[in-house]
Amino acid sequence: MKDAAYFVSDAHLGIPISGGEDREAALLDFFREISPRAARLFIVGDLFDFWIEYRRAIRPDYFRVLAALADLARSGTEIHYCLGNHDFAVGPFLERTIGITVHRDDFRGVVQGKRLYVTHGDDLRPGDRANIILRAILRNRVLQALYRTLHPNIGVGLGEFFSRLSRTYLISDPSPEILGIYRESAERLLEAGNDIVVAGHTHVPELRDLPSGRYCNTGNWIRRYCYGMMEGGEIGLWTHHPGRSPQPLQF
Repeated sequence: MKDAAYFVSDAHLGIPISGGEDREAALLDFFREISPRAARLFIVGDLFDFWIEYRRAIRPDYFRVLAALADLARSGTEIHYCLGNHDFAVGPFLERTIGITVHRDDFRGVVQGKRLYVTHGDDLRPGDRANIILRAILRNRVLQALYRTLHPNIGVGLGEFFSRLSRTYLISDPSPEILGIYRESAERLLEAGNDIVVAGHTHVPELRDLPSGRYCNTGNWIRRYCYGMMEGGEIGLWTHHPGRSPQPLQF
């Protein structure tokens, strides 16, 4: 019976990452494994390292994952995609063809009796003015439309080049101060009436009981293969091991 909700983020598919060569195969295995139980799947941003959607061109190296998501949707799983800072230029393809509900900012709703807030998290550092400005530019619909006038071979290649410039975040964890800012932002969202806040972006898995509720960060799907699972209104963090039973993440 499909009764569980799953949360996964930050696979950054489409780029070579040392130590993360098997992350696509592991993700496909994960989708197959959760299919019988997944009432909902939340993609918490940056599943793809760079996404620019053209009307008649889809990147072939994304085909297997997109096909697996379409199979999951057809099996009855409700899929929600909260856009990240690398897959921000999603168009209608995911919704119309794959069957995914796209949230350009965050998901807010009641799941298993709990008020749930899901966001990628690149906007949870209110003092990061450079990121706020960059986010506004990248998500501008007019600028995205202009970018799509480039031939896909040029547009995708250019996007990969700029994405490569910020790739150091893939091999280093954020400072304790930044992680603390994320917890403070989560607490403010919990104080606003949410029971559970789920985010990604930091690549560091966290599960904390804060004064006003529970904060979960899904970590990454590059080497750790972390994911959140929610049953009966309770959320936990797990690691996926292809061919083996999933293991609860130890802190």
